[in-house]
Amino acid sequence: MDMDGVLVHEEVAIPGAQAFIAALRERGTPFLVLTNNSIYTRRDLAARLRASGLDVPEEAIWTSALATARFLDDQRPGGTAYVIGEAGLTTALHEVGYTLTERDPDYVVLGETRTYSFERITHAIRLIVGGARFIATNPDPTGPTTAGPVPATGSVAALVSRAAGVEPYYVGKPNPLMMRSALNRIDAHSETTAMIGDRMDTDIVAGLEAGLETILVLTGVTTRAMAERFPYRPLRIVDSIADLVPLAGGAPAG
Repeated sequence: MDMDGVLVHEEVAIPGAQAFIAALRERGTPFLVLTNNSIYTRRDLAARLRASGLDVPEEAIWTSALATARFLDDQRPGGTAYVIGEAGLTTALHEVGYTLTERDPDYVVLGETRTYSFERITHAIRLIVGGARFIATNPDPTGPTTAGPVPATGSVAALVSRAAGVEPYYVGKPNPLMMRSALNRIDAHSETTAMIGDRMDTDIVAGLEAGLETILVLTGVTTRAMAERFPYRPLRIVDSIADLVPLAGGAPAG
């Protein structure tokens, strides 16, 4: 399941979210909370969710930073990277044995950050022009805040790509690669797994392309009318995750 818009909204738990998580854990059903946000480590996110009233263990969280690190480890074990990002991304890369460097890296890796530096972006562009491979954790153009949208990884990747003349490879949703890495993480099969999300263009399309059952909740950015405009449909549309508590094995919502 996605996190923002499904379990929490502006760091406030969505009604029914804790009951859904509790029902899954009581049944012993494996699950993952997926997020394209690469800023935070799993420990950070688990703490933030607890502060919102949601008890999600660290091992049940999977981020685009972790998926990116896993991808790079598969592609070029023990490689080097120049990183624009925060602790979630740098920690994930260190954990798979990557070395972070500013000189002649195998990859330039762009992730989410709230302190984009023009100097570092310029250096990334020059490294890519010089032959470094360009990876971005996710294509989201904006991120939500209480004050309104802020530029996110996709927007900065577009800037770098335009200047360097090289398109990035995006690892996070909607790339099915992230879904497959998540399935492998919990030893699950697509035929018996569902993706719950609030965005048609990331969560739902990623689930569909990975062969999962898809469920759209309306507590995030998508309305029923908006969902109808897409050329693909989720299997189910529900008002909120509270409607899925009976499905998870708990008491009926409400």
